[in-house]
Amino acid sequence: MSARIVLIEHPRRSSWVHMNDVANTPLSSSLMTGYTAAALRAAGHDVLIVEGNLARLTAEEIATRTAAHAPDIIGLHLVYDWSGGGHIRGLLETVAAAAGYVPSLTYGFYPTFAYQHVLASFPGVAGVIVGEPEVTVVEAVTALLQRRRAAGSPAEALAGVAGTAARIGGRVVAAPPRALVDDLDALPSPVRTPEMLSLREVNLAASRGCYGSCTFCTINPFYGGGSHWRPRSPESVGAEMASVLEDHPHKRRFYFVDPNFFGPRGRGRGRVLELARLIQERFDVRFGIEGRVNDIDDEVVEALVKAGFDEILIGLESGSDATLTRLNKHTTVEQNRRALRILRSHGVEPNVGFIMFEPDSSLADVRVNLAFLEEEGLLDRLSLTANVLYHQQIMLAGTPAFRSARAEGRLVVSPHNPYEGTIPYRHPEVGFLAETMAEACRHVFAGLPQEVWLHGSAATTPGVASGSSAATVTGSGTTAPTAGAATALAPKLAVLNERLVATFHELLEGLQDGSIAPEPSVARGVWDEVHGLVAWVLA
Repeated sequence: MSARIVLIEHPRRSSWVHMNDVANTPLSSSLMTGYTAAALRAAGHDVLIVEGNLARLTAEEIATRTAAHAPDIIGLHLVYDWSGGGHIRGLLETVAAAAGYVPSLTYGFYPTFAYQHVLASFPGVAGVIVGEPEVTVVEAVTALLQRRRAAGSPAEALAGVAGTAARIGGRVVAAPPRALVDDLDALPSPVRTPEMLSLREVNLAASRGCYGSCTFCTINPFYGGGSHWRPRSPESVGAEMASVLEDHPHKRRFYFVDPNFFGPRGRGRGRVLELARLIQERFDVRFGIEGRVNDIDDEVVEALVKAGFDEILIGLESGSDATLTRLNKHTTVEQNRRALRILRSHGVEPNVGFIMFEPDSSLADVRVNLAFLEEEGLLDRLSLTANVLYHQQIMLAGTPAFRSARAEGRLVVSPHNPYEGTIPYRHPEVGFLAETMAEACRHVFAGLPQEVWLHGSAATTPGVASGSSAATVTGSGTTAPTAGAATALAPKLAVLNERLVATFHELLEGLQDGSIAPEPSVARGVWDEVHGLVAWVLA
């Protein structure tokens, strides 16, 4: 039996508070719909992807495209919703009004960890795919088609499908978990829509999972806990790159969305060297990656650079060994410094993940972080400064940090959905500094056009993770300048950058010595000044 299926990437509506949050879903999820579509097509189904996010479609436009395909089943990649469920519920209702009622499934990181909430909040959803979608979705579709010929609800059809959850008889029933795909080479290459191919880089996955165990990360919990790093063979990756370049010879940039490109020492490192040799010998491309600082060494970086590597996001997270231990990073500050030195010695200026503020941070901890960033030259460009000076630790469902905070009674769950939470700051003055800087940086993100950020550093564009369609695209309503105009703004942007750093110093020192009180008037003064500077930059 074959079915007509529509997979929807929903619009990512931004919010002021979450303007630059992309950590709620990893870069790898940008390929989730493509892999899901490929698996369904390989099983004989007719699949249409509606790129509601990248194409910036309205709910009505999504509904029209969906109805035109006359689907038997609808899939929704649920990334996040900061409207308390209203946007997603409205989208599903609009689609149902246009296409008629058909069973719908959701998949992704958010529904995997919050399927109880999803099934309770969205009555039109028949079931949730929990974890990796490719094998499960094919079995789920088969079960739904079989149920259509018999009595019973679509939700009941999913009861025996491993890796699903459904609302049956008024209660949520989760089937046993699905075994992971061991042989990633066996999966068909993801379907890439024109919208995906319009991105600066072609997204590509060479592995899944991570051997790390950071307390704040959803990667391993998504795959069932523990370390589930699984590589593709270099030949498989090379074949996919060759196919993309054959069909789209103008595309010369790739971004590996693997959370851990290198993999564990030993087999992971050897595989990376082999993959680097393959890329260098066969292709003329440039590419970016993500990795851990302890996997950076001269031989590997040199080999990758020769192959076209020129962009990386590494999770430094802190300039304090004590904090790195709390975060269970299994890295050190010296390893952070060493990784930066090695990358720069090979001409690669990294983008960094950094948690400036933890719930238990003291002002002294913050000072250590600030000193580290300055010593390592990580506050010299606005595209990075405006990110690292405000980043606060968030708690995502499924992570060890989320579970610990809930067990301690400290977790404050987001009013929008139970997937995200926070912890009140143990030291109020740190909370004041964090919120004051967060609001100041939001003024910068909202006021400056996208080209300013793209010109400075693609991976730190507000709301745009490099190569990622999973992230929200937010930006100013101002007229976007050309690259040349963005370059012309450089002197003013440098002044704004210096002022942001100076403001952070002044607040930190004043809060420490008592000369500054954590009062609303102080925060408003900072925001007014930054808002004025942004206007001056654009004048």
